Amino acid sequence: MYAIIETGGKQYRVTEGDQVRIEKIKAADGEQVKFDKVLVLGDGAEAKVGAPYVDGAAVFGDVIETGKGKKVIIFKYKAKKDYRKKQGHRQPYTLVEITGISADGTAPAKKAAPKAEVPAEPADTAEPAKKPSLKSMKKAELIEFAKENSIEIDEKATKPVILEAIEAALK
Repeated sequence: MYAIIETGGKQYRVTEGDQVRIEKIKAADGEQVKFDKVLVLGDGAEAKVGAPYVDGAAVFGDVIETGKGKKVIIFKYKAKKDYRKKQGHRQPYTLVEITGISADGTAPAKKAAPKAEVPAEPADTAEPAKKPSLKSMKKAELIEFAKENSIEIDEKATKPVILEAIEAALK
C-alpha cells in the first residue's frame, strides 16, 4: 500500500518502511507523528483519490532525527560596481520513518521489542571472551593494557614502539 501525503508545502509518495526527509516539524526525536493530509491512497491497481484529501486516512511515522542539510552558497555580484555579497544557508529537516498507512485513521500496533535470548549452556563452560587485536587498539588503550599486564613501557613513545614492547613482553 502506498500513499501520497502533503507536509511542509510539498508532496511525498510513501510506503511502509520508507525514510522521508521532510521540512522541519515540531516533534522530538523518537516521537510518533501523524500525517492526516493524505491526497491519494493506493493498493496495487486501485487508488482512492481525495478532494483534496482522503477522508479519515492517515499515515503514521517515527521521527528518527532533526538536523540541517548541506550548506548552499548564495553569491550576488555586480560587475564593475564593487558589489559582492556571499551568504550561506542550511535548510532544517526532519527525517521520518513511515510505520503505517491507515485508510480509517487508526494507529498501527506497536511492534514488541525482541526478547533477549537465554544462553543454552551455563556460564562456567562458556569460552573466555576473546581479547581484541593489539594492532586495532588506540595508543591510550595500549598503555592501559600494558599497565594491567605489568609491562613497563615509555608512555611518551609512539604507538608502534609501544606495540612492539607489548608484543615482546607477551612472548
